[in-house]
Amino acid sequence: MTPLPSPRGPLTEALLARLVRPVHALPSVPEPDDPEDLQLGLYLCYELHYRGLPGVADDWEWEPSLLAVRRALEDRFESELLERVPREAEDLAAEETDLALRAIDEADEAPSLSRYLERDGTLAQFQEFAVHRSAYQLKEADPHSWAMPRLHGRPKAALVEIQADEYGGGRPERIHAQLFADAMEALGLDPTYGAYVDLLPAATLQTVNLMSLCGLHRRLRGAIVGHLALFEMTSSVPNRRYAAGLRRLGFSGAATAFFDEHVEADAVHEAVASVDLAGGLIRQDPALAGDVLWGARCLAALEGEWAAMLLGAWEDGRTSLRAPLTDPAVPA
Repeated sequence: MTPLPSPRGPLTEALLARLVRPVHALPSVPEPDDPEDLQLGLYLCYELHYRGLPGVADDWEWEPSLLAVRRALEDRFESELLERVPREAEDLAAEETDLALRAIDEADEAPSLSRYLERDGTLAQFQEFAVHRSAYQLKEADPHSWAMPRLHGRPKAALVEIQADEYGGGRPERIHAQLFADAMEALGLDPTYGAYVDLLPAATLQTVNLMSLCGLHRRLRGAIVGHLALFEMTSSVPNRRYAAGLRRLGFSGAATAFFDEHVEADAVHEAVASVDLAGGLIRQDPALAGDVLWGARCLAALEGEWAAMLLGAWEDGRTSLRAPLTDPAVPA
């Protein structure tokens, strides 16, 4: 079983010490003293709503005192997001949603991680990339699925259509999270869920925490829809590049199947996500337009920071992880 991660500050030190004990009312816990402490603390709280934490009782998930801690961390995280990406009311017609989302993508000035990995990425850099992405891809689609009971009509049908593909269309071996685990194994990495949390910096954890925050709160249903819509609209080209970069390094089969699948699936999902899901929600409730675009802008902002962090580390000749990978297997 994967062990719990190591603490990164006073908050996570207190949380990790308490969570391994039987469920009890938490005393006051220290404030996080930096982004690493904040993002890991929030990630730990959220994981109880996914597959749980090793050695932590399932009953912690709904312990009121822990939920109060999570709420305080969420308030701080959301406040920081709003400082970086202001949320404003938007007068947006439903039929203009596709263009508005594309404008967010076109305004993104972040460096292209996919283009670098396609042309110049080394095996070690692809391994680091996969480790970063494992925080989300090993539970791909799960945060967005929380929106299902909060939607109805056309947006709900669109979300179910997208998610059905994400979950393999009834074939467990085609579930996208499984395809990513297979790719990790093909690259000589440990595909176990949560195996690399200790190595993931705050810039990575916050990209996952954003989805959990928006997915878990009904008031942010517009934001999780906008997040997913832009995600689906912009992933086909990068995944084509990732697959090409891996083939340049001599990989195929399981190593590239995840990326190849997303080239095809997301090209199909693009119109469904922008027109039927996001546009459909705005047509039902025009007041949610600002939240839809805010969720999309947050995705672009955090993904841009993350890509710049990876590329900056590699340009400096250092690992983009919190510590180097220890002897990853050499793929056959």
